[in-house]
Amino acid sequence: MRLPQNEIKTIAIFRALQLGDMLCSIPAIRALRNAYPDASVTLLGLPWAASLVDRFPNYFNSFQHFPGYPGLPEQKFDPELFLCFLSYVQQQRYDLALQMQGNGSIVNPMVESFGAKFTAGFYLKDDYCPDPNLFLVYPDRIHEIERHLKLMEYLGISSCGSELEFPLTGKDQQEFDDLNLPIQAGKYICIHAGSRGGWRQWPVEYFAKIADHCAAKGFTIVLTGTRDEVEIVKSVENNMRSKPLIAAGKTSIGAAGVLIKNAFALISNCTGVSHMAAAFKTPSVVISMDGEPERWAPLNKELHKTIDWTKNHQYDLVLEQVEGMISDRRQHVTSISA
Repeated sequence: MRLPQNEIKTIAIFRALQLGDMLCSIPAIRALRNAYPDASVTLLGLPWAASLVDRFPNYFNSFQHFPGYPGLPEQKFDPELFLCFLSYVQQQRYDLALQMQGNGSIVNPMVESFGAKFTAGFYLKDDYCPDPNLFLVYPDRIHEIERHLKLMEYLGISSCGSELEFPLTGKDQQEFDDLNLPIQAGKYICIHAGSRGGWRQWPVEYFAKIADHCAAKGFTIVLTGTRDEVEIVKSVENNMRSKPLIAAGKTSIGAAGVLIKNAFALISNCTGVSHMAAAFKTPSVVISMDGEPERWAPLNKELHKTIDWTKNHQYDLVLEQVEGMISDRRQHVTSISA
C-alpha cells in the first residue's frame, strides 16, 4: 500500500453528489473498508446522503454535511456555513482525506485544507496536484465504477468486485407496505421518466407510448419519481391510454428500492434508479440522454440494455430492447419454474 496501514485510523471521504454518483462509488468504498476494517469512516456529502450511514453501516461510521463551495453546482455556497464546516473538519485531524468528488480542478486545494495527515484523490494532468504519490491522474472515458476502483488500485488497495449494492432495511419494507399498492411482485414494470435536468429526460410522449405497450403485454405500470418529478409523471399519465399506478412523490428512497427490487423490469432515463436496478439485478432498459453511456450505463449488458439517444433517436430501437427484455425475462422465469 502507498499508505501506512497502521497509521490510518480515521478516514474522511468527500463526495457531495447525488444517489447514482454515490452508488457508483460503493465498490471502491467496499475495497477501502476491506483494507482498513477498523478505521472510522466519515462521509462528507449532501444532506440527503446522511441516510447512507444507516443503509451502509459496514462502510460508513458517520456523516457530515458539506455546505457547498464556489464552482460546485449541487447546492448554493454559504460562506459562513462553509467556514464552520472547515473548522469542524480540521478539528477532526483525519488520518486520510479522500477526494472522490471528481477531477479535482475545483476542490483539490479545499480538500487539502482539511488538514488530514494524508490526502489522496484525482487530479488533472498539468493542474495542481497536492501529492503526486497519492493523487491519480483523472481517468477519462471509463465507467464511474471503474474510475474509483482505479484510485483504490493506485493506492495499493485491492478490489472486492465491481458489483453495486443497495441494502434494504425493515423500515424500507414497512414504508413500502404502508403504500398499499395493488401490485404483485414480478407482475409490474416501473417507468421512471424523471431525471435531474430537463436535457437528461426522454420525452414524456415516448415514455407514455412504451408504458402502454407494456400494459398491453399484461403488466401493471407503476410510474415512479421524486416529489420534484410529479409534474413529469402526470404528463406521462396524461399521454397514456392505459391507467397506471402513481408512486411518484409517495416513496422514500428505501420504499422505491423495494418497488424496483420486486419489479419485472425498470424503464428509465440514466439516473439514480438505474443504478438501484443494477444493484438488485432487476432487468432494465435505460435511455442515456447525456451522451456518456460508457460512464454511467449498468455494467451487466446482458441484463440491462442502454440506448444512447444522443446518437440514435429511434423509438423503435427502444421498443425492440423492451420487447427483447420481456421475452428474455419470461423465458428465464419459465425455465426456473420448470
